[in-house]
Parts: sequence; structure tokens; C-alpha cells
Amino acid sequence: MTEKSPKTAVLLINLGSPDEPTASALKPYLREFLSDRRVVDLNPIFWQTLLNLVILPRRSPKSAARYAQVWMKEGAPLKVYTDRIADKLRQRLQEKAVDADVFVGMRYG
Repeated sequence: MTEKSPKTAVLLINLGSPDEPTASALKPYLREFLSDRRVVDLNPIFWQTLLNLVILPRRSPKSAARYAQVWMKEGAPLKVYTDRIADKLRQRLQEKAVDADVFVGMRYG
């Protein structure tokens, strides 16, 4: 009996992207990202108050305008390029007869 090597999995990860380049889509994305204690390490009561009352109302429209400048027909550039890299990697692994799954993961959004 021959032993089959275990299947390999590859996980490509990035921070993530909003669903669309609008202030309404940026607000929850920024809230999730900026609420992570590993991103902003301030007193949570102070930070959440500042975030929700000052930063998100001002930053969401500005960020949306910047995202709109780089947004692609297929979607958020970071997601589009990460998906393309995953597809190319799958192809290369298949060409080399490597039994592997390739997954894309995003932390925010």
C-alpha cells in the first residue's frame, strides 16, 4: 500500500476592503477595522465615542472618495488582485501536480 501525502492548503490573507466605494459602505468597514484593539489601543469608552461621533462621520465620505478613484469594474482592487493571485497559484499548483486548496481570507469587511 502506498502512502498518499496529506493535502496542502494555502491561505492568502489581507486586511480586507469595503463592499463598495460609498460612505455608507465605508462606515461599517472603518468601524470594524478601527474598533480592533490591535489597531487602536486606547480606552474603549473614549475611543468608541470619538470614533462614532467624530471620526466615522468625517472620515467615511473622504475615504469613499479615495476608494472611488481606484475602484475597479470587478470591485475593490485589493480583493480583485488577491483573487487573481489565488487563481494563478491554483493553476501553478495543478501544473506541478500538487494536491492543494487555495483560499482567500480577509480580516475586515
